Amino acid sequence: QVQLVESGGGLVQAGGSLRLSCTASGSVISINTMGWYRQAPGKQRELVASITRSESTNYADFAKGRVTISRDNAKSTVYLQMNSLKPEDTAVYYCNAARWLETATPGTYWGQGTQVTVSS
Repeated sequence: QVQLVESGGGLVQAGGSLRLSCTASGSVISINTMGWYRQAPGKQRELVASITRSESTNYADFAKGRVTISRDNAKSTVYLQMNSLKPEDTAVYYCNAARWLETATPGTYWGQGTQVTVSS
């Protein structure tokens, strides 16, 4: 089993930056891809960015140029650096982790989510 705990959410002004962290515990060696998803009020949960253990990345179109995902395998932690934040980025951001043999995303494990609110 894997447990994911997010941190770093909060209230920021439009144009500001925020860095989210997600730390995995438990059977962390079973995890390959980790990523961030978000769910805004009244909308479907959607991918923000993902990253493999070898640091190959994938970004949603809206995130390209503003968002950087990274990970520290030694710390079992994935980060999401978000810049130039917009009010439409307001959402609950969820950490996700997939096992090595999972080809579809999102993966098996989810964090509880962290609220990001961007004010005008």
